Amino acid sequence: MAVEKIKKPKKRSATIFGYPLSIFFIVVNEFCERFSYYGMRAVLVLYFKYFLKWDEDFATTIYHTFVALCYLTPILGAIVADSWLGKFKTIVYLSIVYAVGQVVMAVSAIQDITDANKDGTPDNMTLHVALSMVGLLLIALGTGGIKPCVAAFGGDQFEDHQEKQRSTFFSIFYLSINAGSLISTLITPILRAQTCGIHVQQECYPLAFGVPAALMVVALIVFIVGSPMYIRNPPQGNIIVKVCKCIGFAVKNRFRHRSSQYPKREHWMDWAEEKYDKLLIAQVKMALKVLFLYIPLPMFWALFDQQGSRWTFQATTMNGNFGAITIQPDQMQTVNPILILILVPIMDTLIYPLISKCFNFTPLRRITVGMFLAALAFVAAALLQIQIDKTLPDFPSSTEGQVKFINMVNRDLQIQADNQTISLKAFGANEDYLTFNNQFTLVLEPGQQYNVKLDNGTRNTMAIIQGSKLGFEKFDDMTSKPEKGENALRVLNGFGSVLNVTVRDKVFNFTSNMSEYLSVSHGKAEFMIKDDKGSSCIYTQELGFGSSYTLIIPSTFTFGEMCSENIKAVMDMEPNTVHMAWQIIQYFLMTSGEVVFSVTGLEFSYSQAPSNMKSVLQAGWLLTVAVGNIIVLIVAEAATLKDQWAEYILFASLLVLVCIIFAIMAYFYTYTDPTKIEAQFGEMEPEEKEKRKSFDMPRKGSAESHKEDRRSSDSDDECTKQTKI
Repeated sequence: MAVEKIKKPKKRSATIFGYPLSIFFIVVNEFCERFSYYGMRAVLVLYFKYFLKWDEDFATTIYHTFVALCYLTPILGAIVADSWLGKFKTIVYLSIVYAVGQVVMAVSAIQDITDANKDGTPDNMTLHVALSMVGLLLIALGTGGIKPCVAAFGGDQFEDHQEKQRSTFFSIFYLSINAGSLISTLITPILRAQTCGIHVQQECYPLAFGVPAALMVVALIVFIVGSPMYIRNPPQGNIIVKVCKCIGFAVKNRFRHRSSQYPKREHWMDWAEEKYDKLLIAQVKMALKVLFLYIPLPMFWALFDQQGSRWTFQATTMNGNFGAITIQPDQMQTVNPILILILVPIMDTLIYPLISKCFNFTPLRRITVGMFLAALAFVAAALLQIQIDKTLPDFPSSTEGQVKFINMVNRDLQIQADNQTISLKAFGANEDYLTFNNQFTLVLEPGQQYNVKLDNGTRNTMAIIQGSKLGFEKFDDMTSKPEKGENALRVLNGFGSVLNVTVRDKVFNFTSNMSEYLSVSHGKAEFMIKDDKGSSCIYTQELGFGSSYTLIIPSTFTFGEMCSENIKAVMDMEPNTVHMAWQIIQYFLMTSGEVVFSVTGLEFSYSQAPSNMKSVLQAGWLLTVAVGNIIVLIVAEAATLKDQWAEYILFASLLVLVCIIFAIMAYFYTYTDPTKIEAQFGEMEPEEKEKRKSFDMPRKGSAESHKEDRRSSDSDDECTKQTKI
C-alpha cells in the first residue's frame, strides 16, 4: 500500500493587523517596479524621435516591438519560476536584469559621452542606438519575466484561513500598480522637460530614464530586505508545459492513426487518452474553447497601446496650456489611469446593474461593446486629427517652392512675383507664403527684374534690401512644424552692425544677417539685445505652442526706453490652436472600452477556465496583447497612407470588422461550468490507469512522465493560486 507524502506545513510569518509582514515589502516592490516601467515607457517614443532622430513610423515600430516583447516574456518567466528556480529566485535574478537594463537606458541618453565637438549632438549615434536596444531588451526580459511571479508570490504568503486577507492584498496590489503608473506618468515627462548637459543644455532624457532606474534598484533592494520573512514554495512543475505536451501528443497520435481503418473519435484531443487521463483532456478542451475566442482580441490591443505612440505624437501638435499648468504631450497618458480609477466602480455599481434590468448583458456582449468603444475612440482621434491638419501650414510639395518677402527698406514697396502684385509696408512682410513651380520672375522696381530659382520642397524668405539699387537676400525657412510644441525663433538684423541677441540664456547664432533658429518653449520670452558698446534693449514676445517667428531689427532701431517699439515680429507659422483637452474624448472612449473589455475578459476567462488552467488562459491573454502590438508594426510598415487621420480610420475599421466576427463567435458560444464538468469525472477508473500504464511502459522516460502525473494535483493547486490575481 502506497504511503501518502505528508505535506510540510508552511513557515509562519510575522503578522501586522492580521496580514503577513512580508506582503508590505512585496507591495512596495510592485509600486516601485511599475513606476520604473511606466515612467520609462511614457517618454520612450519621444526619446526615439527627438534624441535618436528616428521618424514617427520607425519610432512607433520599435516602441510596439518593445511592448510586444514585454508581453511575450511572461510565459518564459512563469515556466522558469514553476519548473526550475521558484518564484523568489526568478524575481530576484530577473529584477537584477531589469535594473541593469534601466541603467543602460539612462546611460544611452547621455549625449555628452560621444559629443567630442561639444555641439550638443552625439557624434556616434550608433553607440546610443545599440545601448538603447540592449537596455530595452533587458527591460523586456525583466519586466515580463517577473510579471506572473510577483502577485502569485504575494498570495503564497497567506495561510489557508487568511482568504479574506489574501483578497484584500490583491486589491492593494492592484492599487499599487495604478498608483505607480499614474505618478510616474506625471513625473517623468516633467523630468524630461528639464534641461541638462555638460556642453549644451538639452532636454534631460538621462534624468527621465535615471529616476525609473533608481526606483527599480529600490524595488530590488526592498524585495531582498524582506527575504527572511517570505514563505517560499518549491517549484512544482508548470501546467503550461503539461498542457503543451498533452496537445502535442494528441496531434502526433492522431497523425499516426490517420488511416481510415482507425475509428474516429469525438474530439481530436481524445487521441491523447492513451497517455493522459480523461480529466486533464476535458480540462484542455475547455481551455482551448476559451482560447479560440481569444483569436480576434489582439486587434483591440493594437488600438489601445497606440496611446503611448501615435496619440502622444498627436499631442505634440496641440496646445497644452491649461491655465495654471502646462501639460506635456507625454503627460496626456495619465488620463487613462485616472479614468480607470473613476470608471471601474461606476461600471460595477451603476452602469452594469442598470443595463441588466433591460437585457442580459453577458460577459461576451460586454467584450464586444468594449471593442466597439475602442473603435469609436479612434474615430474621435481621426476627427481631431482632421481639425489639427486644418491648422497646419500648407507646405510645398516635392515639385514646388514657397517664398515670403520682407521689406527691410524704410519705405513702402510694391513688387511683382510672376503675375502677382505684392504691397509691402516698411519693415513689414506679406502675410502668406507664395507657391511657385521651381522658379519665378521677380520685379522690384520698373526695369529691375530677376529670375529667381527655388529648390523643390523648400520654404524661403527673401529680404529686400537697399544698396545702390534694390536687391534681395534669400534665406531657408522651416518646412515642418517645430517639434515638441516649442517655438522656432530667429532674428533678421538690419541694424548695420553686430548685435548680440539672447532669449532665456540661449544665444542666437548669426552666420549672415539672418540668425539660425532657436527653439523656445511657450510663455513670455524676453529678448536681450546688446551692441558692442554695452547698450541694451529688452523686447518681450508672448509665445504659444508650435509657432515660428522672424524678429526684424530695422535700420531705424535705436537703443533707449522705447527701443522695443522699433522691433517687429513676423509670424511664419501660427501657433497650435487645437487644445490638448480635446484628446480627453478619445481617452474617455478608449478607457471605457478597456474597463468593459479587459476586466470583463479576465473575469470571463477565470469563470470558464478549469481549476488548473487559470495560468494557461492568463498566458493566452497576455499573448493577445503581444500580438496586438505586432499588428501595429505590420500596419505602420505596410500602410502607405499619407494622412494620419486615414490611418486612424483604417484601425477603427479593422476593429469594427473584428468586432463583428467576435460577436458571431460569441453568439454560438455555450457557457460552461468547469466545476461541474470536472466533478463528473471523479477519480480515474483502475482499468484506465492500467491502460495508460501499459501504453507508457515501453516508452523511454515513462517513469518521469508517471511521476509528473502523480504531482499534477499539487501543481494544479499552485497554478490556480498563482494566477488568481
